[in-house]
Amino acid sequence: MKRIVVLGSTNTDMVVKAARIPAPGETILGGDFLMNPGGKGANQAVAAARLGGDVTFVAKVGDDLFGREAKSLFAKEGIRTEYVFTDAEKPSGVALIMVGASGENSIAVASGANGALSPADIAAARGEIESAGALLMQLETPVETILCAAQWAAAKGVPVILNPAPACALPDALFPCLALITPNETEAEMLTGVKVADEAGARAAAAALCAKGVGRVIITLGAKGAFVYDGGAGAFVPAFPVEAVDTTAAGDVFSGALAVALTEGRALGEAVAFASRAASISVTRMGAQASAPWRREIVI
Repeated sequence: MKRIVVLGSTNTDMVVKAARIPAPGETILGGDFLMNPGGKGANQAVAAARLGGDVTFVAKVGDDLFGREAKSLFAKEGIRTEYVFTDAEKPSGVALIMVGASGENSIAVASGANGALSPADIAAARGEIESAGALLMQLETPVETILCAAQWAAAKGVPVILNPAPACALPDALFPCLALITPNETEAEMLTGVKVADEAGARAAAAALCAKGVGRVIITLGAKGAFVYDGGAGAFVPAFPVEAVDTTAAGDVFSGALAVALTEGRALGEAVAFASRAASISVTRMGAQASAPWRREIVI
């Protein structure tokens, strides 16, 4: 089995599920509180591991209770943690999440040690990155670190998958390193300036990303499915209809599942269908990592 290296963030999610998300200045009484492990990188690592991936996680935590608990949980999921570094000064990352009754969410993140994951830190993991079956990353850690890892991987022929969330400006040098990029509609528009309101917009945005040097593009469209663009040809892959209760980590589960399917040698369309099925299961459950399905649950 080809190893998946996930480089990214790890947070503790503090979640309140209420009737709706409060407006600015408003207080809503009632609701349920949950505290769960999260962070886009950790979510994707856990999702990949539960779906059968051989996963190494590269991240940074604080020297605190949250950091120690996170490393323990990763180990229980079968994830290699030798490159989960500890920062002596910064705290572990925390996310505050509001979830409304229909599953929509609002999130604020205090990055803490995630923001201190540097190229110097990941040098220890360079051999692991350069020998991986795939490198999966997001944008909750410094862009210079992401670029560094992507350049190492691409130079050795390792496929680099970037989930560009949360959206931010990216250096031009990063795009040619990417075998695959997986923005949602908002992220695709931010990266290309093209509004993704229909298939024509999705196709134009995907073509613009490929023109920057990206190999293949998947624009995720939530309940509408995903637009897959490969070699100048594009097609929609429909989502699996479910009743959502919490969409918090759906994109992360999709990314982790996609990496697993691709490292197993599946064709891109088949891999997207596998990832969509995994994501559809996750939105029927509360929590981030807690919502990630197991391999036995994926039936297409």
